[in-house]
Amino acid sequence: MMPTTTINIILLLSPLFFILTAIASWFQSGYKPRQLKKLSTFSAILSIMIAAIGCFFVVQNGLIESPTLGYKGLGFSFRLDALSMIMFSMIALLGFIVLKFSNNYLDGDQRQGAFLGRLAATIASVQALVLAGNLGLLLLAWIMTSISLHRLLVFYHDRPGARIAARKKFILARLGDLCLTIAVALLYSHFGSGNLEYIFNSIQESSAPLPFAAVEGPAIFLVLAAVLKSAQFPTHGWLIEVMETPTPVSALLHAGLLNAGPFLIIRSSMILDASSIAPMVLMSIGGLTALFGSVVFMTQTSVKTALGFSSVAHMGFSLMTCGLGAYSAAMLHMVAHSFYKAHSFLSSGSVIDLVRASKVIRKKTELKPIHILSGISMALLLYAAFAFIWKVDPQKDMALIFIGAIIIMGVSRIFISSLGVKGNRRAILQGSAMGIVVLTAFFSLESAMHYLLGSQLPAMGALSGGTLVLAAIFLLLFTSTVIFQIIAPQLSKKASYQALVIHIRNGFYANAAFDRLIGALHFKAAEKIDPITEANELSGRTEMFSLLNWNKQLIKN
Repeated sequence: MMPTTTINIILLLSPLFFILTAIASWFQSGYKPRQLKKLSTFSAILSIMIAAIGCFFVVQNGLIESPTLGYKGLGFSFRLDALSMIMFSMIALLGFIVLKFSNNYLDGDQRQGAFLGRLAATIASVQALVLAGNLGLLLLAWIMTSISLHRLLVFYHDRPGARIAARKKFILARLGDLCLTIAVALLYSHFGSGNLEYIFNSIQESSAPLPFAAVEGPAIFLVLAAVLKSAQFPTHGWLIEVMETPTPVSALLHAGLLNAGPFLIIRSSMILDASSIAPMVLMSIGGLTALFGSVVFMTQTSVKTALGFSSVAHMGFSLMTCGLGAYSAAMLHMVAHSFYKAHSFLSSGSVIDLVRASKVIRKKTELKPIHILSGISMALLLYAAFAFIWKVDPQKDMALIFIGAIIIMGVSRIFISSLGVKGNRRAILQGSAMGIVVLTAFFSLESAMHYLLGSQLPAMGALSGGTLVLAAIFLLLFTSTVIFQIIAPQLSKKASYQALVIHIRNGFYANAAFDRLIGALHFKAAEKIDPITEANELSGRTEMFSLLNWNKQLIKN
């Protein structure tokens, strides 16, 4: 076995080379930084190689921790386990893709070198965050991710829209930093150590109930930090407005940095599992945000803005899943969403061309109440069959059952649409095949993720009465949302529906209320930003066309 010190030196090489890239950008920040491009690409490739090495060591040895460099147990140390290596590997792959894309995307920009350096610093901060084995490094890396992101958001500092979004994000980030600092202080004051493994073991081995300041207090502040980091309602507005930054920043932000919130919750799952209040708070905020984001997403006419609301909804769903205690399912969803969203943003500029080339011919559908009822029933029967095959225990795996039920309600749209197509036998077969594929992927991949994470997560158990009631309410709300999405096209010509869509498209003005709360409206007035100009800027410039309108035009032609 290789010594622990050697393993940690190898791991350190990845963030160190990214930091070296950031430092080098100070000397080659201008036009055509050829050497900097080579250095950033080398750093990204090295990161992938180190991720593979780290995964090998974790498979061979399990948990690996480095000695703590600090004072009285609080300081810097690395932690290698299944969770950290899954996240590290994902960041390595995404970092390589985003950096390679940036090499071509910003060719000719006078500050391409500076951009690559800021991007490298951000990746290094995220890598340090997921490898942190001590509260000290966890807090420092958490703060550095916010600072490095802020420098990317104001890359085009002459654009008022970019400064406003960055200002809002800066305020929320400092509140999130404060919440995490309080959580760290409470944990350290009770346990006398910043070592995560020591804290987790102490909580698990405690035979008596721990005091409020040891578990409930830190858990609540951890939840608040995650909520503020991941743009949860009603603090989501900045995420929708960061369209002034280069596209690679959007890809890295939505696919990587937003995941810091769910990662923090999953990493501290042992603490939340011992809490009774924090999981319900997390579930409530995450569930409401997921519902809000999925409804507002439907009405957006800009590709990037729609993707922004999609990220809001996905982060909410991940946090709600954590609140239910299904941490492995949340991890699976987070990883899948990261790769999906990175691809979506990096290819957003060619969406219209893809739609034009697809020549989609939509079959005429005639939905009736019987179709909706039958489609939902078919989806539920299929879900029940899979749950029986996988031997899901209703007592032990109730959280997983709720998550699967929400997913299957989304799958029911496939069945309902196929039932509404005239001569629908083939459509029903296709819908059934798609439903089987989705459920097979969900159950098999969740089982695989649960196996990989193993002892790093608390075991799923029976849900409390309050959590069961809350889960049932959200399941009903998600079902209602799916039904609303299904019948929405049939209501599109009604004046009341069109009026409602305006309010939904504007996110029920929650962002405007938040602007007023922090004084952003005065800042906009001082910058003399015209509302129409601002709307055009926020729509993403190159993605001004609505996919829905374009589809309608295809049908007419």
